[in-house]
Amino acid sequence: MSAHGVPEIVFRARRAVIGAEVVPATVTVSGGIILAVETGPAAPTSPTPAGTDVVDLGDDVVLLPGLVDTHVHVNEPGRTDWEGFASATRAAACGGVTTLIDMPLNSSPVTTSPAALDAKLASATGKLHVDAGFWGGAVPENLGRLRELWDRGVFGFKCFLLHSGIDEFPPLDDVQMLAAMEEIAGFGGLLIVHAEDAGTIDAQPPPSGPIYAGFLESRPVAAEVRAVAQVIDGVRRTGCRTHILHLSAADALPLIRDAKAEGLPLTVETCPHYLSLFSEEIQPGATHYKCCPPIREAGNRERLWEGLRDGTIDLVVSDHSPCVPELKRFDSGDFGQAWGGIASVQLGLPIIWSEARLRGLGLPDVVRWMSAGPAEFAGLADRGAIRPGARADLVVLAPDEAFVVLPERLQHKNPVTAYAQRALGGVVREVYLAGRRIDLTGPAAGTTVFRPASPAPPAPPADPLAPPADLPTAAPARTGAPSLSRTEPLG
Repeated sequence: MSAHGVPEIVFRARRAVIGAEVVPATVTVSGGIILAVETGPAAPTSPTPAGTDVVDLGDDVVLLPGLVDTHVHVNEPGRTDWEGFASATRAAACGGVTTLIDMPLNSSPVTTSPAALDAKLASATGKLHVDAGFWGGAVPENLGRLRELWDRGVFGFKCFLLHSGIDEFPPLDDVQMLAAMEEIAGFGGLLIVHAEDAGTIDAQPPPSGPIYAGFLESRPVAAEVRAVAQVIDGVRRTGCRTHILHLSAADALPLIRDAKAEGLPLTVETCPHYLSLFSEEIQPGATHYKCCPPIREAGNRERLWEGLRDGTIDLVVSDHSPCVPELKRFDSGDFGQAWGGIASVQLGLPIIWSEARLRGLGLPDVVRWMSAGPAEFAGLADRGAIRPGARADLVVLAPDEAFVVLPERLQHKNPVTAYAQRALGGVVREVYLAGRRIDLTGPAAGTTVFRPASPAPPAPPADPLAPPADLPTAAPARTGAPSLSRTEPLG
C-alpha cells in the first residue's frame, strides 16, 4: 500500500458487482489493493485527495472483479508455436482474465519435476500480461516425490486416467491413482483429474472420418460416468481433496451431488464450450469443435446449466487448449486424426454471459463461477471479489454491447476457434491488474503466483464489504506499470 494509505485511483461505477448484487459503487485503490468500497448512488461520502486518479465509468458498463482461469494450456516451453506466455496472457487480458493457472502439459518438458518447473518459470519471465500460477503433474514416474513440487508452490497435481494425447505425460492406472491420492492427502494437497475411463473408450470403434457422430460415439457418456465414480470412490477411501476437470457428461451429476451431500472434498468444473455448443450443430469436417471429453447434445448442455444453477458444478474455466492449424487437419476434416482442444481464454466471459442472460441468470452468477469460485478453489483469497483488502484486479465490461468473433483479431497465437463468426454479448473495455490498466503495447506487468503457504482461508464473510482478517495488505512489487488511453476496448 502507498504511504499512509493515500488513494492512487478511485473508480466511480454506476454499476458494479459487489457480492451477489449489482449496485452503484465507488472503489478506492491504494498500492494495488482495494482500500475501500462505498455503495449507493450517493457514494463517495468523503472528498477525493488531490492527485488521485478518478476513473468515472459510464452508464453502459459494469465493474467486475478480474476473472481467475484455473485451466489454461500455455504450452511454453517446448510447443511455443502452439501458444506461449506472451500470447496466452495477452488473450487472457483481452478476455477479462487477470489470473490464470497453467496446466503441466502440453509444454515440453511437462511440469512433473522441480527442474521442469524451473524451466517453466524461466520461460515465463518478462512475458506475463496477467498473473500466472502453475499446476504440477502426477504421472507414474514421479509418484512418491510429489511433495517436491508442492513445496515449490504448485497449486496441485493433474492426472489422466487414459492417454493424455502426448506420450511424455502418461496416465495413472487404478492402483496408481489411489497411491497418488494417499500421497497428496498426506500433505494436504489437491489432485485434479481428467476423468474418462480408458477401458470404456478402448472398447469403442476408433473415430475416423469427417462425421462428428462417429467421434462422439468413441467417447461415450459412460466413460465419464465410470471415471467420476472411480474418482469419488478414491476420495472416499483416502480423503484426498480432488477436483473433476472439464465435466461434459450431465449423467455424472447425480453421482457428484451424492458425493457432495456425503461431505466428500470434491469440486467440479465445466467449460464454455460445453455450456454453449452442442453436437447437433457440428458440421462434417468441422474439426475445430473437437475436444476431449467431447461436446455433447443440446439436452445434455441444458442439464449442465442446471448443475451450475444448483451448485453441483462449482466453476467455469476455459480449458484453453490451442494448437497450430495443421494439427486440426482441416485438409481432411478427419475427427480421428485432428488434435483435440478449443482455444477460448479470450472469449469465456462473453460466451458465458451471452448464454447466462438467455437463461435468466445475471452477472453476479457469472462472477461466482468465473472469478470468486476459481479464486477460492485455488486458495487465492486476495482476488475474486471487489472488497476492501482484495487486490484491485478489475474488469470494465459493456454487457449490452455485442461483437462478432473474427479469428484473425484474437490474441491467441493461432487463429483457430470454434466460435468463428458467432455474435457474442459483452465487450471487455478495460482491465486493471493490481490497480494499473493493462497496456498490451507496453511492458508485460504480470507476475508469477504460487500456492499460499498456509491452507486456503475460509470463504469470505457474508458482508461483501467486510475485509477478511487474513487478506494481505500490500500488492506484489511490479515493474513496467501500464498506462493507456481508456477510449478503446482491449482486443
